[in-house]
Amino acid sequence: MLDKAEYQEPMQAVVLPEKGQLDNGSMDKKEKSRLSAIFTVIFSGFALLSDGYQVGVLSLVNVCFTKIYGSEFTPAMSTRIGNSLFVGCILGQIGFGFVCDRVGRKVGLMLTTFLVILGAALCAGAYGAGGSVEGLFWALTVYRGILGVGVGGEYPCSSASASEAADEVMPGKRGMLFVFVTNFVIDAGFVLSAMFPLILGAAGCSYEVIWRTSFAFGVLPPLSVMYFRFKMDNSEIFQKNSMKKNVPYLLILRRYWKYLLGTGGSWFFYNFISYPFGIFAGTILDNAIGTDATFVQTAEWMLLLNVFYLPGSISGAFASDKIGRKKTMTLGFFAQGVLGIFMGIFYKKLLNIFPLFVVLYGLFMMMGEFGPGDMLGLVSAEIYPTAIRGTAYGWSAAFGKFGAFVGTSVFKPAIASFGHGDEILGQGRVFILASCLAIVGSCFTWFLIPDYSKKALGEEDEDFKQYLASQGYDLSNFGEKPEEKQPTTLEAGAPSYGDEKHQLA
Repeated sequence: MLDKAEYQEPMQAVVLPEKGQLDNGSMDKKEKSRLSAIFTVIFSGFALLSDGYQVGVLSLVNVCFTKIYGSEFTPAMSTRIGNSLFVGCILGQIGFGFVCDRVGRKVGLMLTTFLVILGAALCAGAYGAGGSVEGLFWALTVYRGILGVGVGGEYPCSSASASEAADEVMPGKRGMLFVFVTNFVIDAGFVLSAMFPLILGAAGCSYEVIWRTSFAFGVLPPLSVMYFRFKMDNSEIFQKNSMKKNVPYLLILRRYWKYLLGTGGSWFFYNFISYPFGIFAGTILDNAIGTDATFVQTAEWMLLLNVFYLPGSISGAFASDKIGRKKTMTLGFFAQGVLGIFMGIFYKKLLNIFPLFVVLYGLFMMMGEFGPGDMLGLVSAEIYPTAIRGTAYGWSAAFGKFGAFVGTSVFKPAIASFGHGDEILGQGRVFILASCLAIVGSCFTWFLIPDYSKKALGEEDEDFKQYLASQGYDLSNFGEKPEEKQPTTLEAGAPSYGDEKHQLA
């Protein structure tokens, strides 16, 4: 019998994985993380197709309403329906900017997707009690407001997620990738908003079928990404740098007030110009073509006009990484302003050469997309730290939608006031006014917005933390706690290292 001192516990054999197996596991994890980031980029932005579509489709829907209801569809009601979307957008951008920072990107994306689907479906089925025409328009006003909350919420949620994933997928070309999955998708929605009603009109559908089906079509893009968004997870940079409690808003405002003035002010000027000129383009073209113009003729010219958005967006995407965000946005604003002043001065003469007028009108909108259209979302998503990216983006975009609200509200009254009864003269003078604001926007961009083209998103996170630490802030508030974290969808099904060890043993 062995003495107690001589007795030793039997040792368990532990088989460790070889170095190559560890390397392969690490590579698999990186590959899964990259694949997850790619899917996040794609499905963060794709639902924005519906956002661009729902804003743009109102232009031809207004033409339908005018042809169906005539004088019952008053300018005041037209403006009210258009503005309800913008009011909803402002609420959605501010509210969901907060949600996607404090709760999570995924939660924000799921909620906004649901609201866009709900709002679009309600618009398609809108009905006035007892067949009331006024009741129909008021119902559309409410439903477009609901849609607007979802559309507005998409901006901070989608853009924050897309920028963080794009920084992981293509660090050196983050700008190009971000633009292609956000603003380019929105612009494609504008093109589709003219193409789809045109197809319905060419097929001989009635005006009511056209406007209802056109609204209903906007349900499909967000519905198609609902499942994939459910499978998404918050980005790694968000999990590491989020701040879900004790957010020092006063310190944040002290550090970033100038940036907020730059992004918010520039977005105000851009939307003040782009949205009224986009929404009322159908009416402008209808008047310019003549009173005998058919719906299909108006839609054809509208489609041609909207196609100009795409080359502007594409060229801006490439320029963002080549010459930088700041120079691209300043150049786009300035070029739009100069061209618009020229068009305003020679407005009546240009209408007599209608194809040239449409091309110049398209170039005017194209320069807006090349510069501020592409760059404002990109800049607002990358110059702020991860912890407040959604919130700062939301407030900046909300200032922009307020500009759209103001622009669409004053657009028709300004035409009447400046024209003194001459609508053509009034439109020309409004072109000049809007173009002067574009030049002011170029000044805001140049003097108030920094250029972070070559800066990784993580760098601003570190600078932000150092700033807060110098102010005595507790940095332990950063990052998701272990109980808050969930495995990413692509990694959730992978076997754990413990399982692998038992198999080896």
